[in-house]
Amino acid sequence: LQRNRENLLVSGNKNEPFLNFVRAEFNGTQLGDSQKCDAAVDESVNYNFFCSFECSESAHTLDDLAQKPVILTVIEILPKEKKQKEEKTCVLGQAVVDLLPLLHGKTLAFTHYSHVSIINPTLEVMVSVQEPLLSDAQLSESNLLTVTVETAFSVPEVWSPGPPSSYVAAMQVPLMAEREQILLFSDGVLKMSGEREPVPRPKKWPLGPLLAPDAQFIPGVYIESEPSDLEDGDLNRKKDFLLEFRAEAECNRKRVSWDTEHRCFMDAEGAACLTRRIIECRWWPVEIMRAPQAGGAKLGAGKAGKDKPVRKATSLSNMEELCSSLLICCTKRTKSVLRESIRAPAAQGRPRPPSSMSSCKATPSKVIDTQRGGKDNREAPKKTGTQGKPAQAESLIDVELQMNAEGQMYADSRSYIIIEITLEKPLIPKRPPEELAKRVMELIPTRPSLPRCPVGAERAVQEYKAQIASVAAQVLEEYQQMFGAAFVAGAEPLDPTTQEQRKSQLFGELNCSGKYFAFKEQMKYSVVRIVREKMLRTEAFTEPEQLQAFLSQLYIFLVDEMHVALNKTLTADVQEVQAQPLLDCAQLIHFAREAELNGDYKLAAHYYKERLARDRSNPSHWFDYGVFYMLTTDYSKAEECFRTAVSIDQSHVSSLLMCGILSEMNEQYEEAGTFLEGATCIDPSSVIAWTLFGLFYLAQENFIQAEMAFQEATKQLRAPLQKSPVCGPDPTGNTSSPTSHVIQPEEGDKVNADDKATVLQHNTTTRLNTTIYMVTVKFLLRNYALQMAQRALAQELLCPDGGPSSSYHLALAHVQLLRGEYSNAGASLQEALSDNIQNPDIWALYGHWYYLVKDYHQAQKCYERTLDFVTDASDTHHIYIRLGSIYLQSGEYEKAKPIYLRACGSSPSCFTWLGLGSACYRLGELAEAEDALTEANILDNGNPEVWGYLSLVCLKTGRKVEAEQSYKYALKFNLPEEPLLQEIKELQAHVGFGNPCFR
Repeated sequence: LQRNRENLLVSGNKNEPFLNFVRAEFNGTQLGDSQKCDAAVDESVNYNFFCSFECSESAHTLDDLAQKPVILTVIEILPKEKKQKEEKTCVLGQAVVDLLPLLHGKTLAFTHYSHVSIINPTLEVMVSVQEPLLSDAQLSESNLLTVTVETAFSVPEVWSPGPPSSYVAAMQVPLMAEREQILLFSDGVLKMSGEREPVPRPKKWPLGPLLAPDAQFIPGVYIESEPSDLEDGDLNRKKDFLLEFRAEAECNRKRVSWDTEHRCFMDAEGAACLTRRIIECRWWPVEIMRAPQAGGAKLGAGKAGKDKPVRKATSLSNMEELCSSLLICCTKRTKSVLRESIRAPAAQGRPRPPSSMSSCKATPSKVIDTQRGGKDNREAPKKTGTQGKPAQAESLIDVELQMNAEGQMYADSRSYIIIEITLEKPLIPKRPPEELAKRVMELIPTRPSLPRCPVGAERAVQEYKAQIASVAAQVLEEYQQMFGAAFVAGAEPLDPTTQEQRKSQLFGELNCSGKYFAFKEQMKYSVVRIVREKMLRTEAFTEPEQLQAFLSQLYIFLVDEMHVALNKTLTADVQEVQAQPLLDCAQLIHFAREAELNGDYKLAAHYYKERLARDRSNPSHWFDYGVFYMLTTDYSKAEECFRTAVSIDQSHVSSLLMCGILSEMNEQYEEAGTFLEGATCIDPSSVIAWTLFGLFYLAQENFIQAEMAFQEATKQLRAPLQKSPVCGPDPTGNTSSPTSHVIQPEEGDKVNADDKATVLQHNTTTRLNTTIYMVTVKFLLRNYALQMAQRALAQELLCPDGGPSSSYHLALAHVQLLRGEYSNAGASLQEALSDNIQNPDIWALYGHWYYLVKDYHQAQKCYERTLDFVTDASDTHHIYIRLGSIYLQSGEYEKAKPIYLRACGSSPSCFTWLGLGSACYRLGELAEAEDALTEANILDNGNPEVWGYLSLVCLKTGRKVEAEQSYKYALKFNLPEEPLLQEIKELQAHVGFGNPCFR
């Protein structure tokens, strides 16, 4: 490490020059002093100072470069007084150089400036390395762990400013297999109530009092304000009493502030060790101690035993759990970091280290005197004997016995601490979207979009029309050569005599020139293809009559097609009007789902196939067809449809999700993970994709990845509700999660309205009415993935924001109905009603349950109550259909008619018009019945009941031919014998017509 040019601009109160130099230190080692230079007022000083040190595994490691800066101290040499033997010095200012950029592959770094008593000083420093500290491979495999201890809020009231106390936080980080690294955060500052912590505020170096006040801050690193929804801890739960408590704690209660950042460099082995330890134990203890200070910052060894740690707590969930059994059970650790830090100096008769940098060798420049003329503190700590050892051991025993007794004060205060843990790179890197897309394409190749080309008979007819157009253009050109322009704007039309003359002359010219014969030869091949491929005639005729009839048919067809071709050729800018289909794709899917409700799966499949015939390149059509097979539990065909949808559109998220679900059901776990992860990459804001990804990992017992996916789903669910926009996942893979730990109180304390409003505005917290699991359950129920839906409901019970709510019981009842578990579904619906009796969806599903168990009277009551609510149910169409059918079965035609009218007004279909027509027929309103049945016949002319009721109407109105025709179609489409067909036969026998057998 080299540094070769420094400039300092200084100004003071004296006019005479003064002597000064620069001292460089790193990691407790003095690197050297610059030459002593005279500095004039308001002039720069060129030190031209160069020094270096070597990075190695034993001293000045890469981890030291990550968390410790180079300290540059500008020292003034005071003039000697009389009888003064040694020089006196005064520290003018101090600057720090952050070496972290060197670990990112850079070879140059620059510093900022800091000062104590100088106005606007600048210290220019250049840092360089001869070669990168890490190779490209080492840089890609390394990682940087950053731990920031911010503030402990709502500390006990017994914590007071006097007598002076030291506040230390500690935690162990498993970065190496053989030992763990201890992070100590010293010099916490106790603050009184009355104001909030300012944001943004700079983070401090973990160097304790070794730096000047302005040099203790890390350049360019700040604590920013973030919504509490992004925090991971007890305080991010959406409960009003927690919000009120946090408002009061951050405004009106004592707190201890550290704002200190620790950086830990990890190579590939360290990252693997950290990953392994996280898998073994998810909980890390964070210990906090308040110890009285004796004699300021210096502590004698005899006092160490009396520095009783008033509090030592772990931030697993709160600060109340202090016993050693908690450390053994949750953290799998049998000793305390702070307790061992006290025992070790006490056993050796040495004072306890007051700061995290106590291992560094003390130098005069580390104690800064801001007044010129001050003395350097060069005194070493006094040596002590071993007389205090028994007292120290006794004090440690007293600490252990008092821990649980003192823990109650922290439970009463509901103390919590905010810690930010950040990794530069994720421990388990996400697969890039390109790799996932390539993998999905390997599993499901993209279907090429082939242009639709005419073949067979269609191609023969098109070729014939093309030849007609070509011959017509040549004849027109010949005509214009003989008689001039054929079409003259504004010219009078030719008289018939002139037209006949020109026609004769044109035919003569064509025959004489041989062009007529050429035209016949030109068209012969296309006519032959029509005969073979359109008329399907490839053999010679044996009978002259057959030949003559065929020629007549061929002539008529050729002339008709010739007229079509000539009209297109000789008509300018006339667009062909294509006949639009009567039913669009939206109506077809509506009819299909209506058929599913009625249990007519054959008719539903017909509508799905009709949609595919309209457009086979639409992935939504294949997806809906796959959902239909999920309903019929034909999972192999369902997977085939979903894979076809993905082959058409590789970014169709719903199909990818269903492919992942079915692959997991078939125990193809690698493919399932690829599909689900691909869906999260295509749509990173999809709550459903992240939740299903988490459920998949949960089934694989990969709990860390599952929790990550659930947290991302929760963040995406809350993102649209934030007052300030919440960014999505960092594309670089950085992960940052501030952690809050708090004791759960029984009742929230009373706070004033201003504090509550302040914290609500600060945290931008919004109450949600649902959870990620219920959002996913709705998707799964729509697509009949019942197995995965049950797993999502199980997680809803375990979710802190979920539980057995009315929405949970409603979804559970839906699953049970689809499985045919009617008794269990009824019990679940009772639970849902007991929780929320005003939910129309619950009453609607209750009505469906009664309908399926054939208790139509109770189903009618539930449906009627559902329609009486001010808020409509989520699906009223199915209610209209089933309630109308109940009215028709019970003979309440006056009630059935308005229900079917409402259904026809909202979502008309063949079934709704048929219900309306049958109700009007029973009421004797034959004209209205015929109109409704005609509408039903237009939407589906293959429904036998529609033809049957039309036959009844025609019989009633005395229309013999139409009655017979409707009766024939009803029989053709297999009208059931009972009861409609029997009624038709009785009415035919009564009126004496309508059945062709009567003739």
